[in-house]
Amino acid sequence: MRLTFFLILIITTISVFSQPADSVNSKKLTASASFSVNSNGIASVPAFTLGDPAFITSVSIAKGRFSYDPVLGYGLDLKPWFLDNWLHYKFIKRPIFEMRTGFNYSTFFSEYKLPDETILQGQRYFTFALEANYTFKPKNTLQVAWWNDRGQEPGTITGNFLSVTGERSEIVVAKNILLSAGVQLFYINYTGENDGLFIVPKASAAVKKIPLLLYFQGIQAITSNIEPFPGFNWNIGLAYVL
Repeated sequence: MRLTFFLILIITTISVFSQPADSVNSKKLTASASFSVNSNGIASVPAFTLGDPAFITSVSIAKGRFSYDPVLGYGLDLKPWFLDNWLHYKFIKRPIFEMRTGFNYSTFFSEYKLPDETILQGQRYFTFALEANYTFKPKNTLQVAWWNDRGQEPGTITGNFLSVTGERSEIVVAKNILLSAGVQLFYINYTGENDGLFIVPKASAAVKKIPLLLYFQGIQAITSNIEPFPGFNWNIGLAYVL
């Protein structure tokens, strides 16, 4: 953990001081958000799902190379599921290539059933991240991510998440209908029997000038030591994008 923290700290510090003083602060503050409801809540690490319909809200507030990107997940019963608090810094920002570091203070909520009551317990996680995004054509992207997750409560898991995602956006299929399609390949290596290689096909559809997005994703384990072996899982949802 210390090595990971100091590596990210050194990269971020060098990047900040290598930029002109006004290059980061001269840009305006920007904000965006999305609100979605889906059939089978899927966590930030797709291998872990809520298993029930969920609301997910994502917000991004950015200035220059820095951004705050919280994500909030609730079940349809209005019980909290998870809360992410991502802080990101883009230390490489080019027209076709970006790379950023990130730190997340997150909380996952789990239910524990007792004979007379059900207890909702929050479990804290720290996550350190390195992420890269390469645009090799205007509408084709390749994303690579590494997350190091560290549970802070006794019994929580610790480990790594590695992901490669290819995506093509704005595929015109009709006069006003656009599709996006992609595939994600990710590997998890966590304490306990929580390892595996997974594939995630993704697709979404939107109508031009309407801020609604219909999306689908499936999850299939290629190899895993999780018991029982994870079967095919899927999720469909509707998002409103600001």
